[in-house]
Amino acid sequence: MNRKSFLLGALALSISAPVLAQSIPASVDAPVTITFYNYNLASAGNGKDATERLMAEFMAANPNVTVEGVPYGAAEGNARLQADLAAGMSVDLVQLGFNSLDYARGNYGAKALEDLFPADEIAGHMEGMSPNGLKLGVLDDKTYGLAYTFSTPVLFYNADLFAAAGLDPNNPPQTWDEIKTASLAIKDKTGNPGFTAGIFGPSAADWLFQGVVRSNNGSVISEDRTALTFAEPAAVEAVAMLKDLYESGAYDNVDVTGAMENMASGKLGMYLQTSAIQAFLVKGAEGNFDLRAAPMPRFGDKPTRPNNSGSALVILSQDPIKQRASWEFMKFLTSKHGYTVITSEIGYLPLRTDIVDDPEYLGEWIKDHPLIAPNLEQLSRLEPWDAMPGANYAQIVKMMMDAAEMAVFGGTDVEATLADAQANAQALMP
Repeated sequence: MNRKSFLLGALALSISAPVLAQSIPASVDAPVTITFYNYNLASAGNGKDATERLMAEFMAANPNVTVEGVPYGAAEGNARLQADLAAGMSVDLVQLGFNSLDYARGNYGAKALEDLFPADEIAGHMEGMSPNGLKLGVLDDKTYGLAYTFSTPVLFYNADLFAAAGLDPNNPPQTWDEIKTASLAIKDKTGNPGFTAGIFGPSAADWLFQGVVRSNNGSVISEDRTALTFAEPAAVEAVAMLKDLYESGAYDNVDVTGAMENMASGKLGMYLQTSAIQAFLVKGAEGNFDLRAAPMPRFGDKPTRPNNSGSALVILSQDPIKQRASWEFMKFLTSKHGYTVITSEIGYLPLRTDIVDDPEYLGEWIKDHPLIAPNLEQLSRLEPWDAMPGANYAQIVKMMMDAAEMAVFGGTDVEATLADAQANAQALMP
């Protein structure tokens, strides 16, 4: 869907639901408190600090609105939301992973922006935003989540280890075969692990796995979202490639904490991960080693098809005044200023591509921070993180990821392991 048809669709949907939209006040004219469930608040460091800064700035500019931050871990997300909603607590605005969006619509009463606010107001706020980014929060032509903090897969690499291994740091690996060669050279010449990725692990979800499979022209679910496809030949081939990397010694199987610490301390050659860790890595590298970034690797000559990590802002409140307050806060968070803070202080992509070259916002910062370049380039080719449908979506994802992880690291047959998991997971589909 192009941006024009997206905005025209928003207009049509607004016209079809005028009574609901008109019940929302045009402004917040009396004191109101909203809760903001946010997983960046649960992290130490830049994500928490930047989020708290934006909350404070919004409340200073909007004295009638009090935003109460509710930190919650991304891994506990739905369990925490379910418990708080069941307990009758006020859950107004939520930072929600894109993979949970469909579930939130069906089970939490998530509200589409088009059903709450005038189309011209929505279109006005979306002006200057990346069409590919906006599509991430759309289900059935309605915006249930406004893209907020997100990234594409970025290959961070240690240029000093490249040089020590006899590799050219100005020509990082572009294919998975080149990843293997470079990783083994780093391991052999320096004694440090050459490569790892954030594909697997308790906090990994399936976004990066999907991007790897998709870049081999595979998929994890059919376009009509009725049939699982992660055991089809292209997906099997992608997992087999990862298995070969591991068994050759080129892929270090380490948890996310260990990987981040190794990369930040200069003890890891390459790390494929979300740019959300960029600020952490930059802090560790400063004065210690030359940290650089490259796009995600491709399969041979096939163009990569990066998809997103990250989250959307989702309104769950049923109260019209809180819905308006939540929307005003959403607009602030995703404003030009908001994305200047989010990108420069955390490392996420700016949904507003019109600020990238603007010296008033990110223009000067980007000149001094080339690590963002691969991420911005991949934004132009971004494809959505596919959410599994139905009430069992989390179990389906877990079965898929457990099987892929076992096939890569556990020595089991790739094709048989994925086929068995797919058959069992298909039984959980709606």
